[in-house]
This record gives sequence, C-alpha cells and structure tokens, in this order.
Amino acid sequence: MVVPVHTNQVTFQLVPINLHNEGHARLCYNVPALERTVHMASGKPLDVVIITGMSGAGKTIAAQAFEDLQYFVIDNMPPTLLPKFWELVKESGSIHKVALVIDLRSRAFYDQIASLLADLDNANNVRTRILFLDASNSELVARYKETRRSHPLAMEGRLLDGIKLERKMLAEMKNRAQIVIDTSDMSPRQLREEIFSHFSKQEGNTPFHIEIMSFGFKFGIPIDADIVMDVRFLPNPYYIPAYKPLTGLDKPVYDYVMNQPATEEFYQKFLDLLLLTMPGYQREGKTSMTIAIGCTGGQHRSVAIAQRLAADLGKKYAVDVTHRDMHRRKETVNRS
Repeated sequence: MVVPVHTNQVTFQLVPINLHNEGHARLCYNVPALERTVHMASGKPLDVVIITGMSGAGKTIAAQAFEDLQYFVIDNMPPTLLPKFWELVKESGSIHKVALVIDLRSRAFYDQIASLLADLDNANNVRTRILFLDASNSELVARYKETRRSHPLAMEGRLLDGIKLERKMLAEMKNRAQIVIDTSDMSPRQLREEIFSHFSKQEGNTPFHIEIMSFGFKFGIPIDADIVMDVRFLPNPYYIPAYKPLTGLDKPVYDYVMNQPATEEFYQKFLDLLLLTMPGYQREGKTSMTIAIGCTGGQHRSVAIAQRLAADLGKKYAVDVTHRDMHRRKETVNRS
C-alpha cells in the first residue's frame, strides 16, 4: 500500500517496508530524503532534544521532566513519521521546544534517525541536541528484575544478552550525543535535577509555578492542595448587608478584610512562612505548588487573602490565582 502525504509545499508517497528484528516483523514507511529536510520559518528558533538511551535508564522520567520544562514531548514516534510532524510544527508557529523520546532498537530505525538528524543539523533556525541516558549492566538488570518487565531485545532470551545487544546497537548514537547522563546511582528526583541543570539554563532557572486557590469549606477542601490555610478566624463580611452580595475582589470587602486587627499580623507571618519554604520545595524537585485559602463560603475572606497573596508571591514566582467557589453561593440561591 502506498500512502500519499500532502503538505503545504510538496506531496510525496510513503512506501511500506518490512523491518525484521529478533524474529518480529514491523511495518514502517520509507520517506524520500528530499522531503525529510526541515525548513523552519524565520523567528524564534526551534529547540529539538532527542531523548534516547538504554531501556530502563530513565527515559520516562526524562520525558516528564521535559514536560515540566514546557517542551512538547513526543514519546516513541516512528522516525519515518517525523517529517510530517515537522511540517505541522512549522505550520503551527506556536511550538518552539520539542523533545522526542526514541528507542533505537533496530538498525534500520537507527539509519533513518541518523539521516533525519543530519537534516535537522542543516536546517535553518533549528537547534538539535541528543540526550543519551545510560546505566550499568548490573543496574539495568536489577531494575528489570524489580519491575518484572521483559527487555525488548530479550523477549525469549537472557535479559543480560538483550542489554548487551542494545548497548552495541546504540554505541554510535551515544558517541553522537552532546549530553550523556549515567543514571546508575541516581534516584528519579536526582535525574530530574540533572536534566533541569542542563536544559533550564536558557530560561534562567528551574521552572516553578504556584497556584493559589480560594475556596469555601462548605463545598469541600481542594483535593490537589499542597498547603491549606483556614481564614475563618477573621470577621466575616457576609453578615454586613451591604457586603453580602459582593466578593473579596470588590474594594469595600477587600478593605474590610485587610483592615481587621488580626489580618495584617497573620498575613505577614503566613507570607514569611511561604517565602521561607518555597525554595525548599524547589530543591526537593517540585515544579508546582497549590496553596488553598479557605473560608466558609469561599466568597469574601479567602478571596481577598488569596488575591493579595498572589500579588506578593508573583513578585518572585510565576503565580496563577483562581477563586473556585466565589460565585457558588449565588448559583445555589438562584437554583432554590
């Protein structure tokens, strides 16, 4: 079967070929070299990272780390489908960082990847890097034994033989890699930190994001909250008729909450506590924190405190603020 593929520049055909590896047949497509060339539009350069290496060395953890670095991550896409993907990236204009997780378990696959990498190296406005994850044979054996998984190249043979075969097949790719990380003695968190140290430099630091959420206890505590603060000890504007229909975003309510004698001392100590602990969470490998501020209905006190907290923490961190239950009381009244 010949599969026609249309792009905005050319039309070419994908011709199926059978690739045999360890007794298993795979159907792939042979793409003419001319159409493999990547031409990126002028503007922000495309950052491409090829994540490869030994099976069991940590490619899944690496993919998750690159997602946290805001890369568009593709896991194990057949190399012959990459040309069409590049066309889609170019047409979108909004994707500037791509990480491709690729297992090179067949010599034919390796040959195609090598050709594509050469085309990427020659492309305009494209930066290509190869990240190779490695580990010792003994550590890989231990990991496979622990997870009770079969090595892809030793489905019916000895595990160690499959590992040695894969290492031999990947030797040339390892030599081409700009970054090689040996994960033998690394925990998942240490691997993430190592990846951040190599690939977050262009952003200036390791990505860290804070989500601040106001909520009402009567509607339940947010299940995804890392830190929950109860501000129901503050006087409730709800019982002032003029403030009852308003929210903590309205200036009269906001000022009422902030002008309470207990508010300022509490707020400054809570803010100091957060500024003290956030760097520690970053060092432990967390890339996001959700801070939930709760009052009775989630309409007045928690909204005001969350809004101020977002403004202050936003001076140092990337912060989003949401008010989960701010209008929920009104919706309940309207339904009754």
